[in-house]
Amino acid sequence: MEPLVSILIPAFNSEEWIAATIESALAQTWTKKEIIVVDDGSTDQTLVIARQFSAKGVSVVTQPNQGAAAARNKAFSICRGDYIQWLDADDLLAPDKIARQMDALRNCPSKRTLLASAWAHFIYRPASAVFMPTSVWCDLTPVEWLLRYFERNHWLQTATWLASRELTEAAGPWDTRLLGDDDGEYFTRVILASDGIRFIPEARVFYRRGLGTLSCVGLSNRKLEAHFLSMQLRIGRLRAVEDSARVRAASLKYLERYLIYFHPERPDLVNQAEQLAADLGGRLGTPRLPWKYAWLQKVFGWSITKRTQIYYNTLKSFLARTWDRTLFQLGR
Repeated sequence: MEPLVSILIPAFNSEEWIAATIESALAQTWTKKEIIVVDDGSTDQTLVIARQFSAKGVSVVTQPNQGAAAARNKAFSICRGDYIQWLDADDLLAPDKIARQMDALRNCPSKRTLLASAWAHFIYRPASAVFMPTSVWCDLTPVEWLLRYFERNHWLQTATWLASRELTEAAGPWDTRLLGDDDGEYFTRVILASDGIRFIPEARVFYRRGLGTLSCVGLSNRKLEAHFLSMQLRIGRLRAVEDSARVRAASLKYLERYLIYFHPERPDLVNQAEQLAADLGGRLGTPRLPWKYAWLQKVFGWSITKRTQIYYNTLKSFLARTWDRTLFQLGR
């Protein structure tokens, strides 16, 4: 018998996107599937729209707002699938995404093999997505995959992964303490619990682009603390498996890349990062700004420059979304 695949969709205030996301799940050519939407206390029409798909077999449950991680844990607790497909409420799966990955399992009997796929950004028009391979678009061992992420910031989006129930249970639940980068910390555990990553280039995911990570984290103390906790956990989990010179060097590079998130507003987190860097055998310098902000920092200081960067990126994202939405509506 064909394995059952559970497509699990956490949703919060996603009324603009949720219908298209559910439709992409329903359109999967892998016929043996179940679709579960967990509404995380939305205050808009997300729940109403999702329930319109109940007649097509979509299960919809709701809970008080607890965050995306809690919604995902709820979805997994009630699903029956042999394989798990996570799908955020604004992203899309190509119709044959799951089928192509499941077909690859015919020559791969291990339940601990983690399946991955290609992905690309879009805003309103999926046809505008450009798939650009990176160093993690290939079959890799768990440690090598994480090293390439730490070293080069190459990663895979949440919906690209397809994992067996056995592997999902081995990795454990989503960490509800994490307001950001919860997916990064979670899939670090999934990857390390696997016996390797099998990449299927023909399978595709369309990732709806939002704000950049710096703008999303912003200056919120809770988000900054959660993001730093995620970084600590990811480094610790990798080092528990392999504490080689390359792992320590890659972990140090990872810390250096994200230090700007905490400097200068959170000197306590910067100090913790410096202590972790010392344990890795290195040290952290002052974060480096892109050239277009460097002169601003010399004149106005770090805090104003960082806020300027966040506001500029937010404005740029708003203009890009407005333009793409206009093209989308004209195309319709």
